[in-house]
Amino acid sequence: MADTQPVLVVTEPLDITADMVITHLNQRDVPVVRFNPADLPVGDLTVTARFGGCPASAPVAGQLRIPSRTADLEHLRAVYWRRPIWPAFDRLDADDARYAAAQVRHGLAGTLYSLDHPLWVNHPASNAAADYKPAQLAAAVRCGLTVPATLITNDPGEARQFITTHRRVISKTLRWTPYERAGIGLTSWAEPVTADEVDDSAAVAPHLFQARVDKVADLRVLVVGRQSFAVRIDSGLLDWRKDYSALSYTVVDLPSRLERALLACLDHFGIPSGSFDLALDRDGEPQWPELNPNGQWGWLEEKTGLPMAAAFADLLAQGDNPDDARYRD
Repeated sequence: MADTQPVLVVTEPLDITADMVITHLNQRDVPVVRFNPADLPVGDLTVTARFGGCPASAPVAGQLRIPSRTADLEHLRAVYWRRPIWPAFDRLDADDARYAAAQVRHGLAGTLYSLDHPLWVNHPASNAAADYKPAQLAAAVRCGLTVPATLITNDPGEARQFITTHRRVISKTLRWTPYERAGIGLTSWAEPVTADEVDDSAAVAPHLFQARVDKVADLRVLVVGRQSFAVRIDSGLLDWRKDYSALSYTVVDLPSRLERALLACLDHFGIPSGSFDLALDRDGEPQWPELNPNGQWGWLEEKTGLPMAAAFADLLAQGDNPDDARYRD
């Protein structure tokens, strides 16, 4: 028997953050169907979708089944798209694996994308659009946020001129990408850069250069629906992600002007949730580093006690019915 208006949770098996939200959904008696796309080839996930010949009110009908539960596609409450892993088909040869992987993405993901009635937190296509740093920067300016002078270029001369003009400049990746050298995984941090460090190899790909903020602390803001949770992070580090043991946390209230700007930024990309990183300068003014549309936040709830998982559960339980005043402007 299908669960009545379940929430789909799409994520990898060992996702503690998703577990936190599911716990709160269980407490609210909201049915949950959790799966990972990688379960499909091993027989633990089945999708069946019908198009055409369905009732006029149901442009798509069908079921998504896991061993313990079944969800009717036309009766989903919400989709919580967290950190899914797609099947790699390692046992197939390269051409067959590439073919099968494309069929899974376009068959499974395409079926889910065809559904316009459940609430998405967040829709993968919207996440992808919001994940482009140039688009973030332009949206932040449009929404009235302070953006440090930033240059994206693969012209070494332009990069050197920018650094000479602004003097204190950092470089950071446009997109985090798994990277190994000699079998060792490497992580790219925001790092200071000087003009003489930019050589002609910079022409190979665009790089992001940004005037360094004279910051005293960082601000991490999670927005869930229309709720915001703001945490000041003190570390003394240029990039606080380098050493979590050096961090201290303080819950703060957001100025209403800043909160409105962050909500407007999410609305611009059509996503109900996102994690913002801001740098607080010596005057206490927040300046824009970036938006992570699907950022981690579980450790912040553990450190501060802020009810972040409960907020996600409330939003997902509400689904696409905006009756709850907590999520209206």
